[in-house]
Amino acid sequence: MKKMINEITQFIQDYFKTSKAKGAVIGMSGGKDSFVSAALCAKALSKEKVLGVIMPNGKMEDKQIAEQECKYLGIDYMIIDISNTTQTIVKNVKKSLKITKLNNIASINIAPRVRMTTLYSIAASMEYLVVNTSNLSETMIGYTTKWGDNVGDIAPLADLTKTEVCELGLAMGLPKEFVDKIPSDGLTGKTDEDNFGFSYKELDDYIRAKKTAKNTEKILKLHQNSKHKRNFPEKYLSGRKNYLS
Repeated sequence: MKKMINEITQFIQDYFKTSKAKGAVIGMSGGKDSFVSAALCAKALSKEKVLGVIMPNGKMEDKQIAEQECKYLGIDYMIIDISNTTQTIVKNVKKSLKITKLNNIASINIAPRVRMTTLYSIAASMEYLVVNTSNLSETMIGYTTKWGDNVGDIAPLADLTKTEVCELGLAMGLPKEFVDKIPSDGLTGKTDEDNFGFSYKELDDYIRAKKTAKNTEKILKLHQNSKHKRNFPEKYLSGRKNYLS
């Protein structure tokens, strides 16, 4: 893990040198992924060049934890309530479609997309880059919002399973109460594992060792059905020569 910490730190430093960006902006959810990502960026760039953004959609259960994490890392942070924006979108869509309620997929995914729009607005204004906090486990089964939390300019944790994110955070000396916190999506009021019906350990064991388990079929189905989230947008390719490819 210490070798990986050094490699990721160097990866972040190299990318920022190439991009000429002045710093990194990261959405702080109160979860371990954003916390570890912010810690890595602070190590690579210095804490003065990392900005945390806490974006409650009205009520946010982990808002206080997100603030504590920013304070622990010593990074600046701001709080932006996105509830008015999300409610306006819901209201206008319902009115345009002449319906009384959006379905679960539509309503759950609005907030993550508003958050990403907010992060990019801040990043553009400050000449910063947006840090993607997605891990390999969630990406492999599509447990992300397309054009929401699955995008960004740099993704330090993209090749780490959830288990490995925890191990890396502890190896960095980050507080156990934040790193070992039970993961939840902050949207449905459920834990991650409740939402997809199996444990991260089972998923991560399959990803790294193809270790079969009782939920292997469910894991593979989620992986197949979420392919569109990992390969987007789907492009038509004519096969003609492109000298800039």
